[in-house]
Amino acid sequence: MAPLDELAPGLLRFSQRRQGIPPMSTAYVLQDDVGTILVDPLVRERDTEVLEPLDGLVRGGVRILVTIPFHVRGSELLWRRWRDRHEVAIFGHPQCLSRLEDDSGFQALEGGETLDGGIRVHTFGRPQRSEMPFELPSHRALAFGDTVLEIDGRLRVWAEVDTDRRRAWYEGRFLPTLRPLAELDIERVLVTHGEPVVSDGAHALADCLAREPWRRTPPRRVSA
Repeated sequence: MAPLDELAPGLLRFSQRRQGIPPMSTAYVLQDDVGTILVDPLVRERDTEVLEPLDGLVRGGVRILVTIPFHVRGSELLWRRWRDRHEVAIFGHPQCLSRLEDDSGFQALEGGETLDGGIRVHTFGRPQRSEMPFELPSHRALAFGDTVLEIDGRLRVWAEVDTDRRRAWYEGRFLPTLRPLAELDIERVLVTHGEPVVSDGAHALADCLAREPWRRTPPRRVSA
């Protein structure tokens, strides 16, 4: 895979291998009428093979979107790198603050906001989770953090449903908060683990919510 892999005009991804399951983490860069969007930018100071192509792509207002606090990743690095040449802001849940050394470029979100370029900030979970999916109308895309991922060619919800009590919570309280996302006008689902969906995304997400959730470890077999 090239350092920046084009999925569609104005939509690229960059990925890194990691230890653990799933084995890959992915970030995205998009271009719209306002400028540049980065989703969970996965980059370090030494990653010149990614940083230099990004320098060539970035233009206009730069919105760095963090879907989940754990994915702050290279957000601050890019903010420092580009802030003298572009208007740059990092957006995410307030818990992201604990992962930033300098919070002067950060804007905390509660959910429900609409950012420049028509980007809509969604929430889910009961109680509400710190993960915030971003709806990106310029590419009819929805970007998730860790809750939805791709496994064996299909989207799956990542949830450790291993007891009857967890099953009741998942089906009765959690899934209903995800279903409205499958009703959005989206064509693409951008996941940080696995392959993104680049067409018929709303249908793929609806199918995902009807499947058994994915667990990091398979259920234990019980001997007869």
